[in-house]
Amino acid sequence: LFFLRSNATRSSCSMGISTSSLYSALAKTVSRPPLPHPCDSTYSPGSDLDLDQNLADPLELLQECREVLRNRPAQLQRAFVQTGHGDGRQTIRVMQWNVLAQALGEGMDSFVQCPMDALNWAERKYLILQEILTYKPDIICLQEVDHYFDMFQPILASLGYQSSFCPKPWSPCLDVENNNGPDGCALFFNHKRFQSLNTTHLRLSAMMLKTNQIAIIAALRCQATGRAFCITVTHLKARSGWEVLRSAQGSDLLRNLRNVAHRIKTEEKAETDIPLIVCGDFNAEPSEDVYRNFATSSLGLDSAYKRLSTDGKTEPPYTTWKIRPSGESCHTLDYVWYSHRAFDVNAVLDFPTAEQIGPNRLPSYNYPSDHLSLVCDFSFKDPTLVS
Repeated sequence: LFFLRSNATRSSCSMGISTSSLYSALAKTVSRPPLPHPCDSTYSPGSDLDLDQNLADPLELLQECREVLRNRPAQLQRAFVQTGHGDGRQTIRVMQWNVLAQALGEGMDSFVQCPMDALNWAERKYLILQEILTYKPDIICLQEVDHYFDMFQPILASLGYQSSFCPKPWSPCLDVENNNGPDGCALFFNHKRFQSLNTTHLRLSAMMLKTNQIAIIAALRCQATGRAFCITVTHLKARSGWEVLRSAQGSDLLRNLRNVAHRIKTEEKAETDIPLIVCGDFNAEPSEDVYRNFATSSLGLDSAYKRLSTDGKTEPPYTTWKIRPSGESCHTLDYVWYSHRAFDVNAVLDFPTAEQIGPNRLPSYNYPSDHLSLVCDFSFKDPTLVS
């Protein structure tokens, strides 16, 4: 197999048999010029997609994933819950997911009930792709991506996604032996459905100081409706004791969202505010200030997954569930925020039960991350109602 990185000779980077469609999708990247560094100011998120290439068949790729994973337990069964009655013909499906950096999963995160063999990259990457291909999102927002250039970008480009990647300035992955580079946030969108208007990479600040956490804000135009909106992916500071820092990072992100949305509104000569969707691993329970700041922001944001609750006001009981040496950790940390005056939430993907997840929790042989994916179907509200 060809090598995209100097350390790609490790067995964990083997992509399977050379005749596979997954291999073919990757092999097309060999003849392309090297991708620019993602933090380069000249970086264009659309420059890494060959719009003339023959796109891969997602059903073939999904079947290949299932064939590779045939000796593992079956994929977790999840269903969409209908939450609204928006225009299903123009639904925008958004996936939010902390995929678990490979270096952290193998080297730092200490999932004591997860066998190391379950985390080997040669098969775990197929579990990740299977999750994405199963739900067919139009927009994908990922955290802890440390295989962007040698897996996520080429494979998803072969399926018609444009993308942008922003690494952490000081990624903990770099402290792991035989790492694959820094982890960061990645944002992908279906180029047939959306036109890129602007992409902003942020290094979030707290108390006037730059931090190690980042965000990507992409302004897109929906081809079906002609309407512009902003989609954001972020990953805030982890661990207890850092609540004040997370709150400050969230406030900085809100400030940047206001500025970007105002700029796009001016450039587009729009009569109404530019709507927002904000996806992220906030590393914060709903009781934290950063959550309350988003919920009460003047931007008019609401959390899509509250729609699963009977009262429409309560977040799910968990979005991540793992067992570490310190004990079992079951928390709600991941969110999909949206402009409730501009979007309807048509459906959200339900979570597996504790019994489905199993006593060893996550990650596992049949789920590749300690965080569950969040998938939502949005549609634009009638613009006359928005105004």
